[in-house]
Amino acid sequence: MCGGESLPVPLASAAPPRTRAPRKRGGTGSDIAPEAILTISLLMLICIGVVMVYSASSAAALLSDESPQGLLVRQGIYAVIGLIVFAACARLSPSRLVAIGKPAMIVSIAALVVVLMPGIGIMANGSRRWIGAGPVQVQPAEFAKLAIILWLAGYLCKNAGRLDEMKTMRVPLIAMMAMAVLIVVEPDLGTSVVLVGVALTMIVIAGAPARILGIITAGAVALGALGIAIAPYRRERLMSFLDPWADAKDTGYQIVQAKLAIGSGGVSGTGLGNGLQKVFYLPEAHTDMIMATVGEELGLIGFLGVIALVGAVVWSGYRIALSAPDQRQRLLAGGLTSLIGIQAIVNLGAVLGMLPVTGVPLPFMSYGGSSLVVFAAASGILVGIGRRSRARRSRNLTVVRSGDEPAHRDRGGRDGRAHHAGARAG
Repeated sequence: MCGGESLPVPLASAAPPRTRAPRKRGGTGSDIAPEAILTISLLMLICIGVVMVYSASSAAALLSDESPQGLLVRQGIYAVIGLIVFAACARLSPSRLVAIGKPAMIVSIAALVVVLMPGIGIMANGSRRWIGAGPVQVQPAEFAKLAIILWLAGYLCKNAGRLDEMKTMRVPLIAMMAMAVLIVVEPDLGTSVVLVGVALTMIVIAGAPARILGIITAGAVALGALGIAIAPYRRERLMSFLDPWADAKDTGYQIVQAKLAIGSGGVSGTGLGNGLQKVFYLPEAHTDMIMATVGEELGLIGFLGVIALVGAVVWSGYRIALSAPDQRQRLLAGGLTSLIGIQAIVNLGAVLGMLPVTGVPLPFMSYGGSSLVVFAAASGILVGIGRRSRARRSRNLTVVRSGDEPAHRDRGGRDGRAHHAGARAG
């Protein structure tokens, strides 16, 4: 049932069915709750991210006569805020979160329009993506990804029986395309790709037929192709991705420098803080290209370690989604996990030169408050769903095991047998 409570298991009245004894908790990794694995991995990623942001930014700041601890302090504050949001979201009811999906969508679309207005949206690196003043700046596109997941979880669940009708799917298609177009105009093609990818994944999880998926996918591909065609720099970036060494001093510069950073790290790295690419050569070493800094200073071991932690978060999230008690929570958990996984793939693909550079940060690691808070909130919701699912299974198991005893016990006799209805008490 969509969002409904699971029905209690009836007590056995005569001969209760034999139930398998629960597995003893022991030393196998499968006995560890997925929400615990997710929490530990998240904490480790945030800690590593704070350290690497400091390592990637301190030397350049010092050479520019700025405080080397400037970004460290800011990222530390963002990390504390993110952990508070994580703890709060883990305690919120998933049903209440899904209920605010529609208002969150309205607010997000309005914010995406406002950020494009001159004098309100803040320009940086040729993009108008932020709202705010001074150190307090918010990126609406990051929160839009969370809003569409909350809304789609409720909408797809409510219309589960009509997903084969184009009239039903027209609403999420229009909402998804509207948000994607507004984000592309900023311009921020990478975030729009992640948003569309997450929405399509949720539609697949909801069980939409192949015909509907084909139509939506074709529309998304056409929108992406149009976004690339109307912007010359995007075409150049795409061509440089295919052969970055052909123009290593211009369009392929960032990809080439990222590869040089990773390659110079070798297996064990040059040592924390000893990287050179981040100081003189690699652009955005503390944000989009933070994994290139990890590869240079911590080597292949550190690079694979971070990927393993991100993989543990995604694996745990999908386990939570599979064990969710209803379709609404399953869609919500699947969408949140897909957001983390898809964005990580897009970022790592750009760092390794396997995908075009799109300016997408790595979840939990890259510098930035909006991104860190959004992913911390997503992880907190996943942990909350996992805890509730585990508690519900525990209650159901308790009800089943209570059937081991007869429903009508003899409270006065010593033989434990029920008296005949007409018999007198001893």
